Amino acid sequence: MPYFISLMRLTQRGLDEIANSPERARVSRERVEALGGRSVALYATMGAYDFVQIFEMPSEAAMMRYLLVARQDGHVDPVVLPAFDAQDWSSIVEASIRSRIATGELP
Repeated sequence: MPYFISLMRLTQRGLDEIANSPERARVSRERVEALGGRSVALYATMGAYDFVQIFEMPSEAAMMRYLLVARQDGHVDPVVLPAFDAQDWSSIVEASIRSRIATGELP
């Protein structure tokens, strides 16, 4: 399943309702599972973002469905990045090299 990394900033609503943050994390996990995914990790962070969450989702469409609901809640403003583990990255690089060799771009 594809991985996604979400960098999240609390909105003013999220800050105003910070006491409910642990409950929102539980709800988030349940929503992800209902879409066939898994919340791999959730970290509170210091710096430009307040939280980093790593997801394993069945598809980009499932991730987008989750994001739309999370954005409607109004507690966080997420930036989502597709992520590739080392094995997937190696396969992508190898396929790119094979393609460039096949087209004569590389010897």
